[in-house]
Amino acid sequence: MSATGATDDSAVRAEPVTRWVGAPRARSRSGLSIYSILLIMLLSVSVLSSIVVGIIGYVNGTQALKGIAYERLVEIRENRSREVTQLFDGIESAVRLAALGDTSKQAVRAFADGYAQLQGVQLDGTASTAVDEYYREVFAAQLGDATGESVDGASFAPHTNAQRYLQYHYVTPYDDWADAIRNDGADDGSAWTQAHREYHPYFRAMTQLQDFEDVLLIDTQGDVVYTAYKGVDLGTNLFDGPYRLSNLAGAYREAMARNIVGNVVIADFAAYNPSLGNPAGWAVTPIADGGEVIGALAVELPIDRINDVMTAQGQFALNGLGATGETYLVGEDGYMRSVSRALQDDPDAYQKAAVAAGLAPAAAQLSVQNGNTLLHQSIGGDAVTRAFAGDSGTLLQTDYLGRDSLTAFAPLDIDGLDWVIVAQQTEAEAMVPVEDFTRNLILSTAGMIIFVCLLSLVLAQVFVRPLRRLKTAAQRIAVGEEGVLVDAGSSDELADVANAFNDMSRSLQVKSQLIAEQERENEELILSFMPEGMASRYKPGEEASITQDSDDVTVVFADIVGFEALAMSLSSDEAIARLNDLVRSFDEAAERHGVERVRTTRQSYLASCGLATPRVDNARRAVEFARELDTILDRYSAQQGVQLTLRAGLDSGKVTSGLIGRARVVYDMWGDAVNLAFRVQGDSDEPGIYITQRVADRLPDSIPVRPAGEIETQSGGQRVWKVETPVPVPVPPSAPGPAGPAPADTPTGVTTEA
Repeated sequence: MSATGATDDSAVRAEPVTRWVGAPRARSRSGLSIYSILLIMLLSVSVLSSIVVGIIGYVNGTQALKGIAYERLVEIRENRSREVTQLFDGIESAVRLAALGDTSKQAVRAFADGYAQLQGVQLDGTASTAVDEYYREVFAAQLGDATGESVDGASFAPHTNAQRYLQYHYVTPYDDWADAIRNDGADDGSAWTQAHREYHPYFRAMTQLQDFEDVLLIDTQGDVVYTAYKGVDLGTNLFDGPYRLSNLAGAYREAMARNIVGNVVIADFAAYNPSLGNPAGWAVTPIADGGEVIGALAVELPIDRINDVMTAQGQFALNGLGATGETYLVGEDGYMRSVSRALQDDPDAYQKAAVAAGLAPAAAQLSVQNGNTLLHQSIGGDAVTRAFAGDSGTLLQTDYLGRDSLTAFAPLDIDGLDWVIVAQQTEAEAMVPVEDFTRNLILSTAGMIIFVCLLSLVLAQVFVRPLRRLKTAAQRIAVGEEGVLVDAGSSDELADVANAFNDMSRSLQVKSQLIAEQERENEELILSFMPEGMASRYKPGEEASITQDSDDVTVVFADIVGFEALAMSLSSDEAIARLNDLVRSFDEAAERHGVERVRTTRQSYLASCGLATPRVDNARRAVEFARELDTILDRYSAQQGVQLTLRAGLDSGKVTSGLIGRARVVYDMWGDAVNLAFRVQGDSDEPGIYITQRVADRLPDSIPVRPAGEIETQSGGQRVWKVETPVPVPVPPSAPGPAGPAPADTPTGVTTEA
């Protein structure tokens, strides 16, 4: 108003013009006060900082504790490896020393001479029948029960006079091997029995003191002329007898062929019929006298001593293995060479868990029946594979009972045995310290957050006082009061706010120019995310729905597998820069193939062919475009030293595209083709280009495809094909491994937002 009360027209014209869409209406503003905003800001920053610090502490602490658990397993593995190596060194030394002693030299001569004399002694009918009945009724039944197979005892029965004689007097009379080894000799007056009375106490003591399963003497003709436990292999010939294919016969032949005094041949465990099919391993060395080899000494490897070393004699907890940890040996055939702790702790629970994990029920039953997993429990996984390849290390894997376990593995250095050693503990038990650490960390973080909340309440009151004074001054200016002075206190920033009122009018013209420039930029931006045809309908403000139906479009939904893992190792600027490089390459490829980009995300690229410009060969163009994307990623991976691969899905059909919303416009494309393209690539874990049957039917023969399964849709099953791609460029060894989570977006409503 002027001084006369008339309306000042120039003042009216100077007022900024505001254009409202629709009828103007009064609006009431409601929101948080500055005090509330400041309080929320302080609390948010402080609480989030505490949470971030807690998360970092949790991650670092968890990794440190897990590293300690792995280090403990490595230490246990090394201790057991050293002990089992020392055990075999001791066995070789004991066998070598015994073979070099005069007792063994004299014994093998005496037993060989006695055995040769018995070749001329034939059993009478009653004794001969007793031997045959023993093999037919006793040995065959025992071996059949132990192995679960039908056994013909006659195939194992002795044929030579000496063998039948010895087994009649020293094998068939005893039901238990413990009784047989205690017998000093039969009352038959033979030279062999005289040798037995003289030398058997020595070898019996050697067997029992060293915990050997058995001790054998073999002459140069391959005849087993003595055994400590008097098994059915007493008197057999290792060249032409029923056990000529056994690991004992193989070790004997190798030791005699080497003809090196003091050289010990170790034979790995294998099923041995004289031990009722139980596993037997051997250490064999020649016996020489005066430079002439006169026989061989063979000891059956001590299974109990090996198990005692690997189980620390059952003292698992005292040796750092807790309630679930264990160490065991694995042979080159992938089967255990020591006992499973789970079998020792609870045979029934072991049997159920082993069968559930894939072990044959018969093998699990034999393990429980024999009280040992030797040659029964199979072991697989990366740990064993890498150990046999010569590697040693640690990893987390599923163990032979189906449990997630921390595992330490390494090969063993034992001559003649290709074994590896594994130390493991279930993840649940190994991570107990992590759980305790996590609980304590949560409690301390919660306490810190409570303290920060109380402090924020006090600080917010202090900070908001100058702002409240400024608010009061602004309200006085709003009602027309002049000459209002604002006491901004000592805060320079608040004083600048008062000065800003004077600069508002001068900034209006600048803002107007900026708005015009912004409108031009907005127009360019609109054309960057919607087709020109839709933009021409949108810009004038068309009120009707702006949509377009296309009956023949091929949709490409591509994921950059591995980019998320790569981005985690880079700064945000570096990650965006690399992504922009890839997107520019993709856009150039799209332009070459006549493909239109719809949208991109951090790791996904959605495009179509035949949408803006109808094309008869849109399926071929889309597939060739996808193949070029795969080539671009391969070339980029090789050049940058990274591992990026493509997982793309393609489908052809009808789609609808259009603009949604007015305040915030969205360009959207939807339809069955979009959904199926997303489903096809999303249902596969492996990189590659996957197409539907509709795309495959329209491809020329020059593009090879192969079946890749089937997916279920509302209209039934849809066959999926995989496009064969050129051989990728090799990735340098230093590049990170492939990674790529499944796409986070769903295909329906794939949008680009203004």
